[in-house]
Amino acid sequence: MFDLIAGLPVHVLIVHLAVVLIPLSAIGATLIAARPKALRLFGAATVIGATVGVIASVIAEISGNQLAQRVGRPEVHANYGDIFPIAAIGFLVLLVVFWLFARGVPLNRNRPLWLKVFGAVLIVAAIGITYFAILTGYSGSKATWSDVVNADYSAEAPSKTSL
Repeated sequence: MFDLIAGLPVHVLIVHLAVVLIPLSAIGATLIAARPKALRLFGAATVIGATVGVIASVIAEISGNQLAQRVGRPEVHANYGDIFPIAAIGFLVLLVVFWLFARGVPLNRNRPLWLKVFGAVLIVAAIGITYFAILTGYSGSKATWSDVVNADYSAEAPSKTSL
């Protein structure tokens, strides 16, 4: 089901959605945790973006396993890719719980101490999931492109004047 779309691997199409939306949601989570006023402005959009990002990460993991059956399994990237959706789900749970509780504070002016601590935990989780998204994306890019970029095409490369 998540193997090919119009002859292209689903993985290479969907992975970009996860790698963009999860870090953007992490930025939104940091804003709503640090600035109560941002909750009204960005709260719902952050939760929706994180939800779509998590769904994309799950599909990317499934489609990545199917792609690996076609082209081989890049171990480092596959290991990160197996863990990333789980970490993204954990981040989403923290985000949704914080969002729901923070919305219950009247006008979001005086958050109780426990909610401020929860917000700090959410910020740490946002930093962690962003770092993990970068590691996962980098390892996939390296597995895909390092041999191509490192190949010696100097004899075949067009000169700058011929472009």
